[in-house]
Amino acid sequence: MHIRDLPYPDPGRPDVRSGPRFLIWLGRNQLGGQVKSALWGLVHMAALVSFPLAIGFGVQAVVDRSGSRLAMAGALMVGLTVLTALGDAMLHRAAVTNWITAAARVQQLLARKTVELGSALTRKVAAGEVVAVSTGDVEKIGWFVEALSRFTAAAITTVAVCVALVLYQPALGAVVAVGVPALALAVLPLLPRAARRADEQRDKAGRATELASDTVAGLRVLRGIGGEELFLGRYRNASQEVRTAAVRSARMWALIAAVQVALPGLLLIGVVWYGASLAQKGRIDVGELVTVYSAVTFLLFPLRHFEEIAMAYSFSRPSARRAARVLALRRSSSDSAGAPPVDKGEHGEGQETAAPLGGDLYDPTSGMLAPSGLLTAVVCGDPDAAGRLADRLGGHPVHDGPDDGSHGDSDGGGHGDSDGGGHGRAASALLGGIALDEVPLTAARTAVLVQDKDPVLLSGTLTELLDVPRSGEVSAEKALDAAQCGDVLDALAQASAADTHGADGADGPDPMRTRITERGRSLSGGQRQRLALARSLVTDPEVLVLDEPTSAVDSHTEARIADGVRRLRTGRTTIVFTSSPLLLDRADRVVFVPDGEAVGVGTHRELLGTDPVYRAVVTRETDGEATARSAGRSTGPAGHGPKGIGRVEEEIEESA
Repeated sequence: MHIRDLPYPDPGRPDVRSGPRFLIWLGRNQLGGQVKSALWGLVHMAALVSFPLAIGFGVQAVVDRSGSRLAMAGALMVGLTVLTALGDAMLHRAAVTNWITAAARVQQLLARKTVELGSALTRKVAAGEVVAVSTGDVEKIGWFVEALSRFTAAAITTVAVCVALVLYQPALGAVVAVGVPALALAVLPLLPRAARRADEQRDKAGRATELASDTVAGLRVLRGIGGEELFLGRYRNASQEVRTAAVRSARMWALIAAVQVALPGLLLIGVVWYGASLAQKGRIDVGELVTVYSAVTFLLFPLRHFEEIAMAYSFSRPSARRAARVLALRRSSSDSAGAPPVDKGEHGEGQETAAPLGGDLYDPTSGMLAPSGLLTAVVCGDPDAAGRLADRLGGHPVHDGPDDGSHGDSDGGGHGDSDGGGHGRAASALLGGIALDEVPLTAARTAVLVQDKDPVLLSGTLTELLDVPRSGEVSAEKALDAAQCGDVLDALAQASAADTHGADGADGPDPMRTRITERGRSLSGGQRQRLALARSLVTDPEVLVLDEPTSAVDSHTEARIADGVRRLRTGRTTIVFTSSPLLLDRADRVVFVPDGEAVGVGTHRELLGTDPVYRAVVTRETDGEATARSAGRSTGPAGHGPKGIGRVEEEIEESA
């Protein structure tokens, strides 16, 4: 495959049972490129190691005072020089192509897995490890793929030269044939220790990357509590551990490199000494001695590739293991336990469904039901439990226990207690009676869209932000209006005017063409939240799941957003995780899900009057306030009946 043909139409289904199996799969899928690179390597190295023959032929021609043979030797050297240059250039081209295409294949696989898992990815594997796999590990895997063809050519050339020397000059050729394999195998006892030190270095570097990623993500909170110096000290210590491990690893590789230099030198000295003694006795000619000497000298070049492939494999093996671990993660909860973890690709999972998905959305784990076409509000009380339930509703079942690939963080440790009822995988949500994790990924994504509580805005213009897969029924203008983004558009228009100094023409600056910085850092929290909501609304999915979509806006804006979402999503299924009375009062039905189980269903007003736990969660009422209010109700009629409930609702709206 050529670089211009990237990306791959389908990067394939990798064998992720282990790191070495993943490398073998990767090499097998690039067999054509490997063969091409190895053939050019053979041309390059064959021409290179043939120089001793030409040199020996020329030396012997000088000794014999033969001008014609000397000219022939010169012409042979010119031809070998051309072949060496051509082979080297084409070898480099083919090898780098193998590197780039292998790295691109791995990156496409990682991107596909990221899209498949969505927000559940960081719950299964640390964010720092994902960063390490998608950057440094991809480069190391590509290095091994690139070095493999050069090593193959070097190995074939080395064997061929040893055989040729034995046939050309058996006495000296036997010494070379025995010495060269010994040189190639001499470093094998050192490789396990070097690999262990390299693994230690990469593990510590991965932990340092995770710490840096977590620190940057929580920098605003750290500044608020004055914890920057504490985390800076932790990262400084982790960085020093990485430096120490890198020095220890470098020492071992320096020892291997020294062995690769010292032993060939000793072999060369031995060959020269033995050859000189044979020449003195008249058993070999001077030209033959020069030929063997030059061949041994040139053999040092292909021998370097033995060291390179050892280093490349040592570095790429743990990188491939990490990549395979990420690629082995699954979104499905119905996979058999004994099946090998081979990635099935974007369209390879589950059964095919011809008809679009639709109907009621039901979560078997909690018992939460969202009827089709209605606006359902869900009150959990626990933000983490709400996030896990939202993931399940989107077809991302929470994995509990050691199989989830988590790293022991707080999120992963509590999944089974609140939702799963034990170890194992939580059951998938059902849309119209069909499990979402049993349908093709594209069908599940089209049917159900989940917006989590911390949506990310990618850098680009507002037009690019809203350029997402959509049904076409909802325009960008309608979505922005429903999300109450008028002031956001005004702010973007002002920013555009300041940047262009009125260059947008008589109609004024266009906010849709204004560039939004990465993660929307140029906007306030409420503005970012409303733009993310508009992006979700414009897709117009059959089921839209919103997790705290108005937590960063004021109550007046929140009320208008609630009306806008209800109006725009008429006839569509919408689920909102919230505890805001303004949103709850506008929902068709409210489901109360404390402790991971649906215990109450009704309208907001009905649950306020019948469920004291629900009322406490929604009004943020303490136990003491609840006791005092109950006592007040028991002493007089003021707290009873519809008037009492109405007063509670007025207090709720005032507090909001």
